[in-house]
Amino acid sequence: MKTMNSYKNYIFPVMAVACSLNCTAKEKVKRPNIIFMMTDDHTTQAISCYGSKLASTPNLDRLANEGVRFDNCYATNALSGPSRACILTGKFSHVNGFTDNSSVFNGNQPTFPSLLRKAGYQTAIIGKWHLISEPKGFDYWCILTGQHEQGDYYKPDFCENGKDIQEQGYVTDVITDKTIDFLEHRDKSKPFCVMYHQKAPHRNWMPAQRYLGIFNDRVFPEPENLFDDYSERGRAAKEQDMSIAKTMTDAWDLKLLTHDEIMKLPDDNKFKKVYTRMTPAEMAKWDSTYAERIAQFRKGGMNDKQLISWKYQQYMRDYLATAQAVDENVGRLLEYLEKTGELDNTIIVYTSDQGFFLGEHGWFDKRFMYEECQRMPLMVRYPKAIKPKSVSNAICMNVDFAPTFLDFAGIPVPADIQGHSLKPVLQGEGKAPANWRKAAYYHYYEYPAEHSVKRHYGIRTADFKLIHFYNDVNEWEMYDLKKDPREMHNVFGKPAYAKEQRKLMKLLLETQKQYKDTDPEEKVHVLFNGNKVNQNK
Repeated sequence: MKTMNSYKNYIFPVMAVACSLNCTAKEKVKRPNIIFMMTDDHTTQAISCYGSKLASTPNLDRLANEGVRFDNCYATNALSGPSRACILTGKFSHVNGFTDNSSVFNGNQPTFPSLLRKAGYQTAIIGKWHLISEPKGFDYWCILTGQHEQGDYYKPDFCENGKDIQEQGYVTDVITDKTIDFLEHRDKSKPFCVMYHQKAPHRNWMPAQRYLGIFNDRVFPEPENLFDDYSERGRAAKEQDMSIAKTMTDAWDLKLLTHDEIMKLPDDNKFKKVYTRMTPAEMAKWDSTYAERIAQFRKGGMNDKQLISWKYQQYMRDYLATAQAVDENVGRLLEYLEKTGELDNTIIVYTSDQGFFLGEHGWFDKRFMYEECQRMPLMVRYPKAIKPKSVSNAICMNVDFAPTFLDFAGIPVPADIQGHSLKPVLQGEGKAPANWRKAAYYHYYEYPAEHSVKRHYGIRTADFKLIHFYNDVNEWEMYDLKKDPREMHNVFGKPAYAKEQRKLMKLLLETQKQYKDTDPEEKVHVLFNGNKVNQNK
């Protein structure tokens, strides 16, 4: 692997010397390291410490057992690039400027890595970036390229401090290798902040070779609302394009082509491109794994409902097998930190850029403000401040991560950051302070675009959710999350909920004023036929 030598050449022509004799006592205090682990589309339904019936994730469970698990952490815009921009800046999409995946991140604005670096931290981003512009504020960066910056599962391409490289192997393993290599050769006189960001388990769910077919004989429980008919909701749920029934493709998603059929595809076919990144031996194992699935499909004989159930099972087998390498590699990284004596002096955060639908409402993907994708996993381990086995119900958002990192590092949080430090929650065994926020705010912009999820904004309180879909519709939805946790029954406008509805409408306006989203239906950048345009509300 090229990482070690190129990393040394980029960053350490001369190792930093020890602190001079006139260092202040404050400067001699050992500040915590930070490992910020983030995956892509890894939802709480697939993590066993959240009660998953689908997966076992022992290494992620370890983080929760030795730290805190947050049960109410929410994305402010459940889409990869926008969520990452919110995390970096501690600001909402309408403030940081990255509202949708056609945006370009303005790296000149302050981010938590750049502020940490100015304060003496050594900073790195390794893995998925997906913000189009080059990373700034890092001593070292090595980000995935290709597939529109999603990266590839096999033989992945990277841009390493401006140089294009390609690595052999499986992407989840390679990113961990590179992270450990960085830590092994870092400047040990400085605390570090590493953004360890995996591609997995993003669509199209290609497992590592060692996990191919591990769930082929397992039948997964179906979500109760797999066959949701959207009878109590409006156009947004009915007009989406993210259903297992109609949107999943035979090749890209379900892998229903043989080797010979794939090789006959045009060279620019996206599935052929990812398939041919495998070595001949890897292709052979892949073909053997999916042969029975292809035979089942071509045998036919399934009615529409049976076919949806069958597709759901194949989806789960691939998604969960892809996520296996994530948990395994988290364990590798924890083992390295333990071996080097840095584990307990390192704040370790695990999250995903948002959640994901695993068949709920008949869907895959994210974008909606519904619980499965708005909710993010969040586990934090730092024994110097966090009591083991803590569980928090505090309402937090991804804009809270930046001020939390700065707060623990002893760096003043800039006044224009919109999130709040989670430090008092973490130190308080997961309990929220008395004056903690009452609602999480959400605003999704990318429409018309892939998956056809309409623009919407809203708030999520401990017990209720209020959503307004706008642009080419004007529809409201409200859910009683205690009685209806699966969000099947829209109670907006029902007399029994009139009082609560008025309270939520008032709180929504107050929240929008607080976060400076006072004209939420103003002109926004959206993706339309592949071009970035402005559209009126």
